Amino acid sequence: MTDPFREREKGFEAKYEQDEAIRFRIVTRRNKLLGLWVAGEIGLSAKAAESYAQQMIDHDLVHPAEDSVLAKAQADMGAKGLDISRHRLELRLAKLAHEAQEQVQAEIAGTSSR
Repeated sequence: MTDPFREREKGFEAKYEQDEAIRFRIVTRRNKLLGLWVAGEIGLSAKAAESYAQQMIDHDLVHPAEDSVLAKAQADMGAKGLDISRHRLELRLAKLAHEAQEQVQAEIAGTSSR
């Protein structure tokens, strides 16, 4: 006989694990989108833009703070002579977070309907 409380606890743990995996995918996608946007602003080619976007993802894995990703973007843009305010970067990041969430949710919905 199974313990209903134990089963419920396992269900909550599984749900938490799934939610965290989705959150990780969204943050990673957001950082990729930010990297691609910054790359476009500083004039990188398509191949270099993909590489830069991966660097942005990797940077967040090493320095997991939203501030760190924003600081990298601002510094890289500043190094190319583009003066961008922190506020504008924060707004862009919020927009990209929304886009990333929509993309990931659409992917999940597409996978579950198959």
